[in-house]
Amino acid sequence: MTRLTWQQLPPAARAAVQKRTGDFLTAADATTGANSGIAVKVLTATGEVFIKGIPVDHGQVKTQLREAAVNPYLPKSSPRLLWHLQAGGWDLLGFEVINGPVADFSPDSPDLPLVVDALTELADTPCPDIELLSLAKRFTAYSDTPHLFTGDRLLHTDMAPHNVLVDQAAHLIDWAWPTRGPGWADPAVWCVRLIAAGHAPAQAEQWARRLPAFATADPGVLDAFAEANTRYWHEVHHGDPTRSWTRQMAAAASAWRDHRHGGT
Repeated sequence: MTRLTWQQLPPAARAAVQKRTGDFLTAADATTGANSGIAVKVLTATGEVFIKGIPVDHGQVKTQLREAAVNPYLPKSSPRLLWHLQAGGWDLLGFEVINGPVADFSPDSPDLPLVVDALTELADTPCPDIELLSLAKRFTAYSDTPHLFTGDRLLHTDMAPHNVLVDQAAHLIDWAWPTRGPGWADPAVWCVRLIAAGHAPAQAEQWARRLPAFATADPGVLDAFAEANTRYWHEVHHGDPTRSWTRQMAAAASAWRDHRHGGT
């Protein structure tokens, strides 16, 4: 969606936020991410806050509502939601700030073991008894066997580098698609991101196998997910073929599927 700066936000929305935070000492609009209409890190007299928002009449506002609902149940390393409000036609979330760059998924990156730690922490986090998306339902259109993707674990499902911030640890952020499913799913999704970042498929799987749920998963189930994931990313790319990242993800998903089916 179109990204606005803080100053372009309606005055009623800005006033409601500053009623919660106090006056801003500094404000820096974010440049990464594509799913928020506003994203800004601010400094106030009481500390830093990361603010993101979507118009209440936009179809994607449901992603923010999901993110707010799941936040109390997330691993400790994920940033806490400080407040949630609606004003001036906007749905707005305020989070604690993680001061670190986005993760580097390239081969030999020192961030990779930290991401394994974050996914391990997530794997040990109980899945909350709240309404969540289902991985099986999400992939029904892309698989002949979506029932293989059922499970009872809490999943992030969007392991893009900009959804992982790194300081002394890796922090999973942007929980717009919290999902209930099998524990191998997030390592599998990360595997495709690693291929897109320059890993050979076999190298990417070596990192994914550091997560026990992936290492012990039925190979046939992983094969089925690799096929479904490829169909999904090709649909995304065909829907917006001018963007290089959609082409890159479709190619990475295909490479993993081909590897699973005996390729290099």
